Amino acid sequence: MTYNIPLIAGAVLSAIAALLHLCVIVGGPAWYRFFGAGERMASGAAAGHWYPPVLTVVIAGVLATWAAYALSGAGVIDPLPLLAFVLPAITAVYLLRGLVPVALFVFDRRRLSAFWVWSSLVCLVFGVVHLVGLVQVWETL
Repeated sequence: MTYNIPLIAGAVLSAIAALLHLCVIVGGPAWYRFFGAGERMASGAAAGHWYPPVLTVVIAGVLATWAAYALSGAGVIDPLPLLAFVLPAITAVYLLRGLVPVALFVFDRRRLSAFWVWSSLVCLVFGVVHLVGLVQVWETL
């Protein structure tokens, strides 16, 4: 059996992003700030509030789930439920998130920041990698 390399790459990218989110929790407020989570999240983490780490764990869990779905689509693991629906949805979310700076440029330039540009470029790359893999396996889903 041959595996779909772009979807394996997409899984690795999502897994790295999930792990990075967990590292942000350990890194504390400075890491929240560095990675662009915003002052509210950083201040909340500094004050020991529950919502920054909980929200960050939820995001990490979603990204880990997306990694599993990419591996499933790649043929590395058994098909997961609703794979033919979930894999395109994941791809769409990454691609749409990647286009946020375009929307901000058009509708609200004041909110366009370096964080939105670089994080959106990362998501756009993730989305394109997923799209390439998805197109390759679409007939088999």
